[in-house]
This record gives sequence, C-alpha cells and structure tokens, in this order.
Amino acid sequence: MVPSGDEVKLIAGNLVRITQALGGNYTILVNGNMAQITAENADALGLEAEHDKSSAEQGVFSEQLVWDQLKTCYDPEIPVNIVDLGLIYDLKITDGDDDKFVEIKMTLTAPGCGMGPMIAGEAERKVRDIDGVGDVMVELVWEPMWDRNMMSEAAQLELGML
Repeated sequence: MVPSGDEVKLIAGNLVRITQALGGNYTILVNGNMAQITAENADALGLEAEHDKSSAEQGVFSEQLVWDQLKTCYDPEIPVNIVDLGLIYDLKITDGDDDKFVEIKMTLTAPGCGMGPMIAGEAERKVRDIDGVGDVMVELVWEPMWDRNMMSEAAQLELGML
C-alpha cells in the first residue's frame, strides 16, 4: 500500500486502474487506495514483466551504468526517477578482488514515507543486476533534508514546477 509500504493481497477479479507504469513497476488504484505492483508480479494484472536491459547489452561496467540503473527506479507516487528527483546524495564504487562494491546514500521526499525501504531495495536489486557488481549497500539518510530545489530541471518540468 502506498505510502505506508504495507503489503496487501489483491483478490482476483478486483478492478484496478493503473496510474503509473514506470521502471517495470505499476502503481494502481484499487478500492480508493493506491498500491504498487512490482515487475515480478505483473502477471497479476495480466501483463508480462518488463525486462531491464541486461548489463551485457549495456556494455562494460562503468559508473554511468549504475546511474542509468538508478534512473529506472521510481517513487510510486511521483512519475520521475529517483536520480532526477535528487534523492541520490552519494555514490561510491570500490574495486574488490573480482567485482565492484557500490555504496549509495539516498533520501526520500518525506521522512515518514513508508515506501523508503521498498524504493531503496529496488535500487539495490537493480544495481546488483549489473555485471561486475558484487555487493551493494543503500543507506537512507535524512541530512540534508530533501527539497524541490534538488530536482533536475527535467523533473521540475515533468511535474509542472517550471
């Protein structure tokens, strides 16, 4: 359930309205409530899961690949990716013996958002899917507090703030 992050079970045959289909996930309205259906559960909506480009198709590992993967992560209530929203505060890549360790510090648009662990978990999974990445740590941080000035110009335009 959005924005609490509580898990709910949809009953077969319930009518839903898809309000957002971004990053492979679906935000729906059901019985007046908003919920998120993850890509792996797209079949519950009668849809096939979108498959992200494999990192083999993306090329050799680079920091840009990490940023590109993060741009496929969305807040279920906002049709702008977490990078353009300005939620990613820091990205560090460390060489390991055989692979890379990626550390990400990110925030949310509101500290009380129950979707935080889900958004952070999605970012972690998508970055971990890049060939050459061994481990990923995503940390939610609250300083500095996020504000709309952290959004890219493209995000502000998309949201009608310019």
